[in-house]
Amino acid sequence: MTATTELPIEGALPELAGATAWLNSEPLTPAGLRGKVVVVQFCTFSCVNWLRTLPYVKAWAGKYRNDGLVVIGAHSPEFPFEHDLDKIRSALEGMGVDYPIAVDNEFAVWRAFDNAYWPALYFVDAEGRIRHHHFGEEDYERSERVIQQLLAEAGSDDIDGDLVSVEPDGVYLAAEGHTVGSPETYVGYARATGFASPGGLEPDRNRVYAEPPRLKLNHWALSGNWTAGPQTTTLNEPGGRIVHRFHGRDLNLVLGSRADGGPIRFLVQIDGKPPNGARGLDVDERGTGTVSEEGLYQLVRQDGPVTERTFEITFLDAGAQAYVFTFG
Repeated sequence: MTATTELPIEGALPELAGATAWLNSEPLTPAGLRGKVVVVQFCTFSCVNWLRTLPYVKAWAGKYRNDGLVVIGAHSPEFPFEHDLDKIRSALEGMGVDYPIAVDNEFAVWRAFDNAYWPALYFVDAEGRIRHHHFGEEDYERSERVIQQLLAEAGSDDIDGDLVSVEPDGVYLAAEGHTVGSPETYVGYARATGFASPGGLEPDRNRVYAEPPRLKLNHWALSGNWTAGPQTTTLNEPGGRIVHRFHGRDLNLVLGSRADGGPIRFLVQIDGKPPNGARGLDVDERGTGTVSEEGLYQLVRQDGPVTERTFEITFLDAGAQAYVFTFG
């Protein structure tokens, strides 16, 4: 291990009793965790920033479990569909998450930590004291060294000082910061920015929208009959489109399906053409795909030089729900 540094005491591990349910574990308490090193991470399953940290957190949970580490995910939902326990369970099982999850639908655990971020990591020593935190992505080496240090302080012998070897791919691949020129863009009216359809978004009513002749960078527009809600905008008739002028290697869009759960077909184009080699994980080279469940869909991953492009998605069925664009 590398030389240790003094870690401050930032507070005590708060009670977790506000969780509305637990996955992969019986309810955990600070008293029951005493003697263990604990890492608590706040997450929500459609958040791309959290998804990019997941390979590292899973690797730490596996490597150091027998040394006395307990990783706890606090799932605090951003969107309504992320409150559904079956959907949370299905999503996390599909990602191979097997450590305890505190389902924090009422944000009680969030408030107990005075947290404000997805993702956020809190590192707790064997005496129940918070000794370090990190908000957002990256800083993986420092985070793992803190885990190693706290385990050593707790008396664990022969801790492997090597760092975990992680090679993320797909949606878990870190953003290329120097190529990302577009910010997170919400489609619901409560946080929408850059909306360019004439007349703006009209809250909570059906309306036929049109695209402007041209889009500036980081502007987006609707075409067709949509209803804009505070968090999501819903397509009322088949054939509606969303267009976005963006700059980034990846374009992701959090999408939901019809109220009855039926699939929704869509077609993606980039600069008016099929994506071919620039397709994301959730479309084929012709740009076709299906919304089968609520979550994050990777629709573009550019395979060449990253330039300013126009993204278009046309939904062939009514009922599509669009929440937020993210970029990588």
